[in-house]
Amino acid sequence: MHRMARRGLAIASTIALLAATAACGGDGGSGSGRANVPGVTDTEIVVGTHMPLTGPAAAGYSEIAPATKAYFDYVNANGGVHGRKITYKIMDDGYNPANTQQVVRQLVLQDKVFAILNGLGTPTHTGVLDFLKTNRVPDLFVASGSRSWDQPDKYPGTFGFNPDYTVEGKILAHHIKTNLAGRKVCFLGQDDDFGRDSLLGVEKILGAGAVAVKQTYVTSNTNVGPQIGAFKAAGCQVVVLATVPGFTALSIGTAAKLGFRPQWLVSNVGADHATLTKQLGDAAPLLEGMIGVNYLPMQNDTANPWIQLFTRINKEYNGNAGFNGNTVYGMAVGYLFVQALLAAGKDLTRESIVEAVEKGGFQGPGLAPLRFSATDHSGYGGERPTRVSGGVQSYFGPAYETDEGDGPVNEYTAPAVAPPANGVPTGS
Repeated sequence: MHRMARRGLAIASTIALLAATAACGGDGGSGSGRANVPGVTDTEIVVGTHMPLTGPAAAGYSEIAPATKAYFDYVNANGGVHGRKITYKIMDDGYNPANTQQVVRQLVLQDKVFAILNGLGTPTHTGVLDFLKTNRVPDLFVASGSRSWDQPDKYPGTFGFNPDYTVEGKILAHHIKTNLAGRKVCFLGQDDDFGRDSLLGVEKILGAGAVAVKQTYVTSNTNVGPQIGAFKAAGCQVVVLATVPGFTALSIGTAAKLGFRPQWLVSNVGADHATLTKQLGDAAPLLEGMIGVNYLPMQNDTANPWIQLFTRINKEYNGNAGFNGNTVYGMAVGYLFVQALLAAGKDLTRESIVEAVEKGGFQGPGLAPLRFSATDHSGYGGERPTRVSGGVQSYFGPAYETDEGDGPVNEYTAPAVAPPANGVPTGS
C-alpha cells in the first residue's frame, strides 16, 4: 500500500485496487494490470542472469551470457519480439553462492527484471530458488542439470535447460556398459547435487557396487592430487568426471603428472574441447580419446545450419569472440527464450510466460527432446556421445534419451530441425 501512496495516488479505492493487483503478482492478465509487469514496457523486456564471469568456474562459462546477449541483439536488430527489444543484465557472482544471492536480489528488487534467465550453477542457483518463488519471478532455463529445477509443485516458476545430471550419468554409464564392460570404474564429482545426481545416474545403469572408488572435490580447493592418486592406487581403468571445465583440466593434467592414463568420460558441462584446450595449453593432447556427451550441434560442424547462423551472429554481435560449445549453448538459450516470449503473447505477463513454457512444443537446435510440460520442468531429455580424435571433438553413435528414474536408455531418432530462414523464431 505504501508504494502506491508514494506514487501520489490519492483516492483510497484506487490505491486498494492497485494493491490488490500487486498482491496477485503485480502482473495481471490485461488492462491496467499488465502495465505493472516488472521489466516490461511497450518497447522493452528486461531480464537478468547471474554468471561466473570470474572465479573457479569462469573458464568457458564466462562466454555463455555474452553469446545469449548477442543473439538478443540480433533479434532486436530484426524488430524484437512483438515490437519489444530485449535487454539482458548480466551480473558476475564468481560462482559464489553468497554473491549469487546478492546479485539476484539486486536484479529483482532494484533492476526489477521480468525474469531470471539461465542463472548458472547448482550450488549458486539453489540458494535463490525460494527468493525467486516468493517474489513470483519466472526462473527460466537454469544453466545446470540439477534435478532441483524440476519441482513444479514446489517451484512452479523454475525450469531447467540442460539434461539433468542423472539422465546424463545414465547415458555415460550406458556407454561403459556397452563398450567398456569389465573395466574398473571410478568417479570424481563436485561435492553438491551436480556430483551426487551424476553418480546416481551412473549407478542406476551399472549397479550400486560397480563404482570402485568415489571421490569428490570442492571448487575452493584446486588440488585434486589426492583424489587422482586414489584412482591410480586402486587401478581405475575408467574415470567418470562430473566436473566443471577448470576441474576437468585439473584432473586430466594431474593424472598425466602421476603417470595415470585412464579412459575419461566427462559430463557435458565440463567436456567442451575448445575450452579445455585453452585451459591445458601445450598439454591439450592429453584430451585425446576423451569421451563426453552433448545435446547441441558441435561448434566445429560448419555444415550445420545452426552453427552457420550462430557463427554469423557471433561475428556481427559478439565481437567475433572465440567460438566454442559455450557460444552455441548461450545462443541456443537465447533462441528458446525468444520462442517462449512469442508463445506468451503480446500481452506479456509473468504468468503467461510460465504457462507458455509449460505448454511446450518448442523445437530448436537440440539433438534431444525438450520435455517441458505442467508436470515436467526439466528441459532436454537426452544426449549424444562425443569423442576427441586427432584433436577434433565430434559425435559418434546415436543420440539417447532416458528419464531420471529407472527407465531404459533408448535411442532418440527424431530428425533435427533447421533454423528459420532469418534465424528468428516465427512470429516476431
